Amino acid sequence: MEQLRYPIGRYLFEGMNNAQRDKWIAEVEALPGQLRAALDGLDDGQLDTPYRTGGWTVRQVTHHLADAGMNCFTRFKLALTENNPTIKPFEEAPWSQLPDVLKAPPEVSLTIIDGLYARWSLLLRSMEREHFEKEFYHPERGMQMKLSYFLGFVAWHGRHHLAHITNLRERLEW
Repeated sequence: MEQLRYPIGRYLFEGMNNAQRDKWIAEVEALPGQLRAALDGLDDGQLDTPYRTGGWTVRQVTHHLADAGMNCFTRFKLALTENNPTIKPFEEAPWSQLPDVLKAPPEVSLTIIDGLYARWSLLLRSMEREHFEKEFYHPERGMQMKLSYFLGFVAWHGRHHLAHITNLRERLEW
């Protein structure tokens, strides 16, 4: 079950050097195209298949990536423009049950992800090393988060959910 839930393992931050930063930014830039490729040719029945028992469907994962992306991009911008802001967490599980997530075609969120990640990539590429030392406070986790840590998380999060979809396709031979 752990392998299905965390197909690339849990997030582990071991610091950020310039090469790691560039790798993570490239992963953020690549996610929209990789997600489109992972969803290519899936029908509604496949989109409504959970990646594991008790897990989200492919459709829900896709819409979650748009929802999470909007929230995470905002956290970056808040940390860059305010002094140690407290962010507003969002309840992922209830969001995943809203009608737009359960019914909307993936293209709706893919369009959001395309534009959002294009802007995010521009922002990330413009940031200096010291910008990644800026922090925000995450009240749900009770911790300060540096943007260096958070960039790694964002890159991991995209790979994590992409693997949910691609591994399901492989297992079911879609």
